[in-house]
Amino acid sequence: MALTLDILTREVKVLAFDQYGTVVDIQAGLTEAVTPFLAEKGWKGNPHQFVTWWRRTHFEDSMIDSLIDRGHTPYRQIGHRAVGQVMDRAGIEHSRSDIEWLVNLIEELKPFPDVIQALTRLHTHYRLAVLSNGDRDMLEAAKAHIGYDFDLTISVQEAGAFKPDKRTYSKAEEIIRTAYPTVERSSILFVANHAFDCIGAKAFGMRAAFIDRRRRPFGQSSYQPDLIVQNFTELAAVLCDI
Repeated sequence: MALTLDILTREVKVLAFDQYGTVVDIQAGLTEAVTPFLAEKGWKGNPHQFVTWWRRTHFEDSMIDSLIDRGHTPYRQIGHRAVGQVMDRAGIEHSRSDIEWLVNLIEELKPFPDVIQALTRLHTHYRLAVLSNGDRDMLEAAKAHIGYDFDLTISVQEAGAFKPDKRTYSKAEEIIRTAYPTVERSSILFVANHAFDCIGAKAFGMRAAFIDRRRRPFGQSSYQPDLIVQNFTELAAVLCDI
């Protein structure tokens, strides 16, 4: 482990972060936002479960979109489909404006409490970027709510596929190396709360850090993360105490 950390702190120059679920708390944020909406609709179910259905449906649809490779569908459009499907599943009467309002909530999500302080510390040692499945306009709108200015914000729209498609990490590398020509692929540490995202980055040749907030096993993939930490505070402590 010591050798791995030594290599990371010596060679890594750029940290690239997933946004939804890693930088911002999408599960708790959406659950809090939809609770009064669902109550007004008269739905007696669990708002947390509603959000879980929504996110799983969105993820499945986005993976299908990438796998059939018929052109990139915007994140927002997939979100509209996912929310509509979940409300149909839950038997909730809804309008098009209801669907649009719910998906727009994603732009207003707040970061986890430990994120901003840790990013500020990390930025004293590394360049910081976002690589997100969100659309360009959604990521731009989210900046005011996150409250932190990353060096680069990259949407997978630039690649025309959703993570973990290798094209997304390849395009991110191209954009990062255009901004910072001395950075190598292995000098980019991708940081995510999702195992699939870390696996995609590792398979492409980047390094990966898994934010294990939920304390769940990473799994038996042959593409294991270089670093597993519980939160951003620990990430900053490990990478900056050099």
